Amino acid sequence: MRVNSLTGFSYDPALPEEFRLLCMLHNIGAITLEKSLSIKEICEWTTIDASIVTSFLQKLVELGYVQFIETGGIKKYHVTPSGITKVLTLYS
Repeated sequence: MRVNSLTGFSYDPALPEEFRLLCMLHNIGAITLEKSLSIKEICEWTTIDASIVTSFLQKLVELGYVQFIETGGIKKYHVTPSGITKVLTLYS
């Protein structure tokens, strides 16, 4: 395990980057529709560039681990129940 110098989170270096973002979303509480976060908010929490966040979120949505809602023309993202299960298996 290593600690990411930007986020302070421990991670397995073999873990794909998008799964690190999934873990971060889970850890900051973006796990329900009501707690969904915009890309701008995710970037502020994670200090990851918006283009990278967008790319990772697209992969996570395709895998069914993240879902988005659109409110006022802004997409907001949260971890799905299957994403929560995936995060918990990554920690075990």
